[in-house]
Amino acid sequence: MTEHPSDLALTAERRLLTGESHRSLLAMMEAGHDVQSIPEASREQADLEAGIFLKTCKIGGLSAHPAGILKVQPKSTTQLTIRLLDEPYVIHHWADHLLPERHSRVTGYPEDQIGGLPGLRYRVGPRAITLYRPGHDAEVRLTGFNTRWWTRISANAQSRRDILATESDWTDLEKAAHTSSQKYSADDARLASPLLRRIRATAGPGEINATDAWTSGHSLRVETTDGPACDQLVEVFNRSLGWQLERGWCGCRSSRRDGCCLNFKVPETGQEIDYSNLRWGRSADPRRLAHVAELNSLAFA
Repeated sequence: MTEHPSDLALTAERRLLTGESHRSLLAMMEAGHDVQSIPEASREQADLEAGIFLKTCKIGGLSAHPAGILKVQPKSTTQLTIRLLDEPYVIHHWADHLLPERHSRVTGYPEDQIGGLPGLRYRVGPRAITLYRPGHDAEVRLTGFNTRWWTRISANAQSRRDILATESDWTDLEKAAHTSSQKYSADDARLASPLLRRIRATAGPGEINATDAWTSGHSLRVETTDGPACDQLVEVFNRSLGWQLERGWCGCRSSRRDGCCLNFKVPETGQEIDYSNLRWGRSADPRRLAHVAELNSLAFA
């Protein structure tokens, strides 16, 4: 296929948001797909994507890739493909935080008795792990690593804990936990889905990029260790998501290491997104690399 400068311009923003290659987007263009916008997830798909991201974004600042994500491919309203960093510790983190498990010694609210993502199940393919919920028309495909890693890590977890991912359908406890969680801040949590579909926009130029998110009352909180320049993020969020900057403090041009704080609002709903860039300036130093090597060695233990 022939590439032209005009084609590069057409795919530039989506490449910034998703990490997809120009060549793959050019192929989509030639197949008649719109690559200048990103399809928004359906309600069930958004619930799944938000749940997955809010569980896995706690990986910490260890690599240049937020939550270990190299790129995302938002192909439709009911499908998202995520390419993960080819490191065992990343796959262990994702499986460990997503596989639903029953906490048999915990009593009280159903959501407190369930770890991981209630209702989540998976299928193992030769090149991808497909995450889904029985009875829901939504799925997320994980690629970029040896799928036998996921199988081995999951088997180790099942031998030690009450993992529910092998059940063919939702358990009653999972249903209760999911229903309970939908009563509180479900709409705000769903904001994590459009963020995930544009996750590469939160990565700065440095060696370490962690992006964490959680719901906080009536808003979504997003925090980066070393995100992009504020003016770039504001422009991208406004143009691609329609999120409007309400107020904020930016220290990008300051010689001080104070972080930046921005508050966005979704005009249609009044929902808020509180964003902080800590601007820590971390690097992949020998100590951090040694920690990653240790985590990789323990991933299959």
